[in-house]
Amino acid sequence: MTIAGQLLLPGRRDREGKIREKWMPKAKQTEEKAKQTEEGGRAGRQRAVNDYRREIILAAARRVFADQGLEGASLRAIAKEAGYTHGALYFYYASKEEIYGDLLAGSLDRLQAVVQAAGAGRVAPDERLLCATLAFFDYYRDSPGDLDLGFYLFRGMKPLGLTRELNADLNGRLRAALGGVERALDDLGLAPEAAERETAALFGQAVGLLLLVHTGRMRLFRLDGRELMADYVGRLVVRLAAAQAAVCPPTAARNIDSSAGRSAQ
Repeated sequence: MTIAGQLLLPGRRDREGKIREKWMPKAKQTEEKAKQTEEGGRAGRQRAVNDYRREIILAAARRVFADQGLEGASLRAIAKEAGYTHGALYFYYASKEEIYGDLLAGSLDRLQAVVQAAGAGRVAPDERLLCATLAFFDYYRDSPGDLDLGFYLFRGMKPLGLTRELNADLNGRLRAALGGVERALDDLGLAPEAAERETAALFGQAVGLLLLVHTGRMRLFRLDGRELMADYVGRLVVRLAAAQAAVCPPTAARNIDSSAGRSAQ
């Protein structure tokens, strides 16, 4: 507590149980503030050091996971790759699954930012749907390591040590990254349940095509995975427009048909 620029400190209780307060001199007050500032600075520097070391560990873990897979990797191998002792690693992470969760969480957050940016400024829902879907596809096409991390989650695998809370958090981040796709479908006139179903279908289509691209199997068909993804979205918009036209008044149907025509172009 401060009064008139002076710091009021709690003192001892008197015989009646009341606390008698004492005043801290201004010089002492300045000294205390300087001490607190110094301690805050040390804490900030320590956090920065810890964050830097954590990034080193995550980068090492990414390399180990890419080389050995999540099942084959070990904390000892990650520690060696990072240049730390096995015991020192436990100061930052309790298990390799915890490291994996941190890596994947960062990857999914970057994915969400990319998808959101792709749809920004787009008014027509069919355009937002196409841009968001292709942004999702391009992110994993251009980042095979992130796709490898994601496949553990996509396949529904729960490695030993991946807690229910962590698994729920990662699934939530994935759903958030797909939020732009689902909102565009909702704006195209789908009910929430139908929008969720079509989002799942788009997600499955993208993951399947990405698997073919990254394994080189797409070359068997002499086709481009991204073009196939765009074609799928275009056909989806046309199908949805036809379904809406069957139940909507003529004016609304014409508006939806116009939206479908723009997407197909």
